[in-house]
Amino acid sequence: MATLLKLILKFVLIAAITSSTLLACNSLMFNNSSSSSDPLENKPLPPLPSIATKDIEPERIPDAPYVQTPPEVVLKMLEMAKVEKNDVVYDLGSGDGRIVITAAQKFGAKAVGIEIDPELIRESDRELKAAISKTPEIKDRIKFIKQDLFKADLDDASVITLYLLPQANLRVRSEILPKLKRGTRVVSHEYELGDLPPNQIEKVRIGNHEHRIYLWILDN
Repeated sequence: MATLLKLILKFVLIAAITSSTLLACNSLMFNNSSSSSDPLENKPLPPLPSIATKDIEPERIPDAPYVQTPPEVVLKMLEMAKVEKNDVVYDLGSGDGRIVITAAQKFGAKAVGIEIDPELIRESDRELKAAISKTPEIKDRIKFIKQDLFKADLDDASVITLYLLPQANLRVRSEILPKLKRGTRVVSHEYELGDLPPNQIEKVRIGNHEHRIYLWILDN
């Protein structure tokens, strides 16, 4: 009888130990599962950095291919416009900056270059540094802006210089000229402003090529 009782107690003890072990294992598995999923389910992803969209201007095709204006033509354009130290000259599509730099160096004007191509802006800055080393006084008279020329603020312009294609010149006539103040001089190398009669036409021959320069004085 004593032996049977001992066997029964031993069996009950083994069953109790087994049940406890199974419960512990199940609890551990549940906790591990919960802890592995909690970070993804309960913790939000870090926010993405905000982007100031107003500072991002989409690139677009320039309004004219980059072709350098000969120095003789640059001088004639500025002479036709009678540029002087009280003028503010804007070169729309300023390329390597030669018209802007010449307007400041040789005529004493303030000058701004508007150019959409970032590489040409960098080239303009290089040319400007070289020019400042020769004529330091022009440092505060010149500025280059990377911008679509049709979005430029030209309120203080007294002279506008152009070397664009005919279609772009038509846009200049319809979108820019009406915003310019009375008496502003507009000078274009090679191409007219549609059928708008110019006040003056000059020709500059360089080698076998004859360059045409057109001047308009706005009477808005």
